[in-house]
Amino acid sequence: MRHRLARLGRSAVELAGRVAGYGRSRAHAVGELWKRSLQFRVTVSTLALSSAVVFVLGMVLQNQITDRLLDNKERAAMAQLRVVVYTAESELVGDAGQDDALRNRLGNALKKITSSSVATQDAQNSAAGAFEPVLAAGDPEVSSENAIHAGPYEKVPAGMRNFVENNQRTTQIHTVSGVTYFMVGEPVTTATRPIQLYLLFPLTTEQNTVTTVQNTLLVGGLVLLLLLAAITNIVTRQVVRPVRRAAEAAETFAGGDLDRRLDVVGEDDLAKLATSYNEMAASIQDQIRQLEEFGQLQRRFTSDVSHELRTPLTTVRMAADVLHASREQFPAGLARSTELLVDELDRFETLLRDLLEISKLDAGVEELSAEHIDVRPIAERAVEQVSVIAGTAGSAIEFDAPQEPVNGEVDARRVERILRNLLANAIDHSEGRPVRLLLAADEHAVAFAVRDYGVGLRPGEAELVFNRFWRADPSRNRRTGGTGLGLAISQEDARLHGGWLEAWGEPGIGSCFRLTLPRRVGEPVEQSPIGLPPDPPSVSPHDGTRESPETTSPFGHDGGVSEGAQPATPVGAPEREEVR
Repeated sequence: MRHRLARLGRSAVELAGRVAGYGRSRAHAVGELWKRSLQFRVTVSTLALSSAVVFVLGMVLQNQITDRLLDNKERAAMAQLRVVVYTAESELVGDAGQDDALRNRLGNALKKITSSSVATQDAQNSAAGAFEPVLAAGDPEVSSENAIHAGPYEKVPAGMRNFVENNQRTTQIHTVSGVTYFMVGEPVTTATRPIQLYLLFPLTTEQNTVTTVQNTLLVGGLVLLLLLAAITNIVTRQVVRPVRRAAEAAETFAGGDLDRRLDVVGEDDLAKLATSYNEMAASIQDQIRQLEEFGQLQRRFTSDVSHELRTPLTTVRMAADVLHASREQFPAGLARSTELLVDELDRFETLLRDLLEISKLDAGVEELSAEHIDVRPIAERAVEQVSVIAGTAGSAIEFDAPQEPVNGEVDARRVERILRNLLANAIDHSEGRPVRLLLAADEHAVAFAVRDYGVGLRPGEAELVFNRFWRADPSRNRRTGGTGLGLAISQEDARLHGGWLEAWGEPGIGSCFRLTLPRRVGEPVEQSPIGLPPDPPSVSPHDGTRESPETTSPFGHDGGVSEGAQPATPVGAPEREEVR
């Protein structure tokens, strides 16, 4: 028996859980529909407000009808009471007698009241309807339970008896055995002892009338609400349909179908909306075409200029190389000018190469030559290529990478170019402090992060660093001779892989650039294996200067650097400075 009760209890709990789950799912579905559908919101709101109005109106009408019925009943009852009191006083005039004699006289008077009221009922007191008369010889000093009476005296409430026995006319609504009465009571003054007269008017007719009114209001209110809901739904649909068509047209237009337009029907407000939308779409289409033509002209101009400049640049390069090779024969000032000429020609060649690369990326003709390789050697080559400028700047490059191979489907040339640009920028802004390169990977993505502890980025500059030819401080001396296009090209290379390049920085704390690439081309990546922003460097308690963050990982990596990371390896550190 106990096991059966336990099973029943578990079944009841499971059933309650399923019901609750179904209720939550339905509530969630209604909530989603409420958020998505304007038509549903307007219909439900109108229905709710109409329900409140119908409820209030029904309550007011019911109260008004009930009060009017009771007022009419009371006036008719008072008129009937005056007639019955006159009959009772004429029957009970003089000595009423005691006990049986009194009881007989009360009974005879009650019969007289009943017969005379039926015979003399006129149009004025007919509204009172049938009633039950009661005569009682009550005394305030004696318990009314033992009073001599004629008629259903037990239906009269004790409170009403007390008032009438004290010579006060009283009315009261009282329910006895499921029947509601409107009761009136008045003392009879012609008898030698106190006599009380009560008339009990059943309110059955009035209750039936009120019930009929309630049912009518209920049915009428429900029908009215259904009609309002249907009307609101139809009217809202007439407004929502054009809006939905406009939304669909806007989505199609945003998807590239610039010829999509709305049909203009009539001359109402919705027709004006469609006309305005069509005019706006036509204007945007013209501007887009103009921008496309301008972009094509700009890309063609950049490409043509870059190609045309290569021929004279080659000639100037040959002449500069001849001069540079013979610089020892020139005076000191002329030899220095020759070196500056060669340096600027190197920078000019780099600028032309970057311009050609940008023009290819803008034209969409660049292709990704991806292969499945270990990405660690790519980072090592990038570090080696910038080691000379790192030594010149006095900055050590520390490379953190897992010991096991980190394979990914990447274009080695482009990834190496991205890392080279990021490391060169970090060295240029590190102010002689170490620069760290971190490599981490997870199941879906490979990430590189370059962290420096130099001047950092001011608020808002993290979104501007990838703009072409943008520089945070044009007055700063650069060591790398950048063209201003490196980060822009790096961002395009990251997008070509299906990844992204992000920047973070704070003034006086440093900056961090994070490159995230999918391990397989075309695979979506939702998050990076390396977190941003990194932890700030520690501060010395003695002089407030920043210490080299050798013990704290400079990158947030969802809990740290990936397992198997080898110790940081300083690269390009100057001999005069101890590297920690």
